[in-house]
Amino acid sequence: MQRLLVPVMLSAAIVALAQTDSAIGQDFRPSTLNQPGREYPQVDADGRVRARVVAPDAHTVLLDIGAVKYPLAKGDDGAWVGDSEPQDEGFHYYQIVIDGAQVPDPGSLFFYGASRWGSGVEVPADDQDIYAIRNVPHGQVRETLYYSKSADAVLRCFVYTPPDYEKDPAKRYPVLYLQHGGGEDETGWGRQGHAGLIMDNLIAEGKTRPFLIVMANSYIRGNAQGSASSRPVPGPGGRRFDFSAFANVLLEDLIPFIDANFRTLADQPHRAMAGLSMGGMQTRSIALANLDTFSHIGIFSGGSFAPTDIPDMDAFQDKVKCVFFSYGSRERGAASATANAEALREAGINSTYYESPETGHEWQSWRRSLHQFAPLLFQDQPLPEPTVQPTAAAPTAETIRIKAGLFQPFTDSAGQVWLADQGFAGGLTVDRDPSLTIEGTSDPNLYRTEHYSMSAFSHEVPNGKYIAKLHFAETFEGIYGPGQRVFSFNLHGHEFKDFDIWEKAGGPNRAYIESVPVVVTNGEFRIEFTSQIENPAINAIELVPQSTED
Repeated sequence: MQRLLVPVMLSAAIVALAQTDSAIGQDFRPSTLNQPGREYPQVDADGRVRARVVAPDAHTVLLDIGAVKYPLAKGDDGAWVGDSEPQDEGFHYYQIVIDGAQVPDPGSLFFYGASRWGSGVEVPADDQDIYAIRNVPHGQVRETLYYSKSADAVLRCFVYTPPDYEKDPAKRYPVLYLQHGGGEDETGWGRQGHAGLIMDNLIAEGKTRPFLIVMANSYIRGNAQGSASSRPVPGPGGRRFDFSAFANVLLEDLIPFIDANFRTLADQPHRAMAGLSMGGMQTRSIALANLDTFSHIGIFSGGSFAPTDIPDMDAFQDKVKCVFFSYGSRERGAASATANAEALREAGINSTYYESPETGHEWQSWRRSLHQFAPLLFQDQPLPEPTVQPTAAAPTAETIRIKAGLFQPFTDSAGQVWLADQGFAGGLTVDRDPSLTIEGTSDPNLYRTEHYSMSAFSHEVPNGKYIAKLHFAETFEGIYGPGQRVFSFNLHGHEFKDFDIWEKAGGPNRAYIESVPVVVTNGEFRIEFTSQIENPAINAIELVPQSTED
């Protein structure tokens, strides 16, 4: 009986939580990893994840995230909604469980992890700038096919080339072979790990030397045979992993292919290997057995090694330039990795230990680890000149004007320039007859185009105080009175429920401006729209900065 009572009690708690929405969750926003135009999943400032799934005939629906299954509550509309407990910063895999069947959430993009394609959600991190898409020179992550003789198969890898790779055809680069974890594949470091963006930003700041990154699949099928170059190594729970098939492909096929087809510095001093979790264990096994191939070793959440694990200390000291261990602060293994790094330093080895704050065995730990590891590599190569300042001065806020529905800049009667339609998530645009009369404005053309049926609008702005001016006019000929277009929107905590353009403007084809004071603290001005009757619609958006004394 007790086993049956637990889910019932949890379901009741979720229902109560949904009914007391004012207690938490007022700042839930769509995840940045959602399918275009999808509102769910959402994440709040504390890292809670809110899922919503339409399954009117289901009996139970659960949100499976962080090794916990959270019951969702069914609403009258047939949609199941519920929240998780706060999750760590960064990327998380999750699934929806409908009557016992695990399925991806149709609201999110899909990612390969846990040996299947599934859903992913991003909890914003305080240090997310290290992998943000910034206005800096960008390299390329190239999907590359190569033939492996040892596996008798055409295999795939991804190769990151730095921003200046195409500019100087005579320049050659070092290479890092970077491996994924268990149940993941060659897409992991590019998609979940943002390895290319991390490198772009470090190179732009002049903090790391440019090098190639090769990301290959560790799971090898075919006729690959084991060899003495890579013996089984212990893993969690006493399991033993045999990495010999991948070692053969890496050493006999992949490295020669990369050196033959990319402009590499094809020697041991300019070749590194690193990996996360299982990939870290592979790195330890393969690199220690092949000191003539790799000079830099990085192990992220995949164990470590002590001086007593090194068969030939003299050769190791002569050939290995850098050893790096890392863990999340919530992981086991940090104590031994710290001790082993110190022991290697005492033995004359250049070794470093890094600990990711407030994270566990998860992608945020490994993103941070790559960010710390990359600047330590290939120190005989020159650092690039910075193309961005790491700590730029705060930008000066300027008035931003967006003309919805118009795909070229618009100049109003006062000579003010309005930017073309941009910043909207989803929806469509429409323009009205140029002769349509608009009352209550000296700029009728401002109200003759609109964006409608969108889920959100966002624009990057400097932090500070602003007056947001939202321009509306009900110009749709299918609306004949108040109550026929009703929608809601949230503007930085200002909730506008049951918003009716006709009612606000006092009739059709009349200009109306809603002015709202807002404070931007995260570099983003954002409006979230919710459809009720007909679709949300807006003609223009204006954001006017205010002085700090205002």
